[in-house]
Amino acid sequence: MHKLLIVDDDEGMRRLLKHRLSTRYEIIETGRPEQVVELALVHKPSAILTDLQMPGFSGLDLCSSLRDLSYTGRIPIFVVSGGAGERYREQCERVGAIEYFQKPVDFKRLEQRLEQELEKQGVERRRSVRVRMSVLVRLTGVDARGTPFDEVTRTENVSLDGFLCLCAATLVKDSVVKVFLPAAVEKYAGLARVVRSEVVNTAASKYGFQFQEKTGNWILEPQSLMRTI
Repeated sequence: MHKLLIVDDDEGMRRLLKHRLSTRYEIIETGRPEQVVELALVHKPSAILTDLQMPGFSGLDLCSSLRDLSYTGRIPIFVVSGGAGERYREQCERVGAIEYFQKPVDFKRLEQRLEQELEKQGVERRRSVRVRMSVLVRLTGVDARGTPFDEVTRTENVSLDGFLCLCAATLVKDSVVKVFLPAAVEKYAGLARVVRSEVVNTAASKYGFQFQEKTGNWILEPQSLMRTI
């Protein structure tokens, strides 16, 4: 059963959401937004539902905090708030919320969107099963300061759609790099985007990359695998 983390300082609203959603989801709830990151790391919810206006810590601040961490940054966030108007909706989209629901909640639409998002997660997880494999790759691009870099490193794991590796260049989320496979004849594998990062030490950080474009030369392409058999 998927887990949902509900964040709202209004106890009555938390009870209502739990009542409507607990038949299909395991519910974790809190009225204290400062607990959310810890709860998310401990319980690993499939989605987070949060109010927008809470004392001391707004839903916008919460979305930003969750997006800044490598693990919680991948959890879909749905805002459920009494605030009306496109201004709130646009603010939520800017900080990474999947969708905005105004109170009183349209539960039919909320349940449909939750189902769609969690089904999509399942497909993405199946497509992105990672294999622990050390592969030599050369990355070129522009770092966070706008300086070109060209670096050879090794992957920690790979998937059909991406890879995880250390990189000395400082990159930001959504940075795009060119990926090459060094060999006797170097091959261009495609363009990959940074989807998550983790500071490891002062010399390098660990980055998760997802391909945006591939040439067919990537290590897990069917034709590449056939050549290794």
